[in-house]
Amino acid sequence: MKLYYQTHSPYARKVLVMAHELGLAERLEVIHHETSPTTRNETIYQANPLGKVPVLMLPEGEALFDSIVICDYLDTLHQGPKLIPLQGPERYQALRLQALAQGLCDVGIKLRWEVERRPAHLRYPAYGEGQKYKLEESYRYLEQQVELDGPLNVGHVALGTALDWIVFRELCDFAQHLRLNAWYQRFCDRPSMRATEYSGQTHD
Repeated sequence: MKLYYQTHSPYARKVLVMAHELGLAERLEVIHHETSPTTRNETIYQANPLGKVPVLMLPEGEALFDSIVICDYLDTLHQGPKLIPLQGPERYQALRLQALAQGLCDVGIKLRWEVERRPAHLRYPAYGEGQKYKLEESYRYLEQQVELDGPLNVGHVALGTALDWIVFRELCDFAQHLRLNAWYQRFCDRPSMRATEYSGQTHD
């Protein structure tokens, strides 16, 4: 299988960390592709009409996207404990945490475009502040209402890679949320995270 990847994408890294945790990383040929909202990558557009990574190319030529779909597929390829629980409250807790982590990435990207990448005379400060508020509220929710201990699941993978991307991009800090930050530090020590560290910048 070929994984179209980007070394600075939290969505792509989630997939690769998932593969490492499932013992499937050696089955993936990881191919880096630069994409951005203003740069057209023909290879990626041929596989995904949204022009985004990650994309998993299956041996028969079919393309799977996005990261949620790819992680779900990878979890069917092994006989060990599932990182996406099959049923019960655990399933929806894991999926909800994955959704929140995905949202952190979405909001973080919007914030970065607004406060760093958009020309200064085109910026809308209230929009940037609104994105920061969403991040801060999410940190409080994770600190106060989410139990992060317990068996590893896809939500943990999504959250760990999302938080590490926020640190990598030096966005809205969460270090003051002590329980969340302690969990993040422990998660970053996992071999799967050490093997997939972020690097590079978006090219436009």
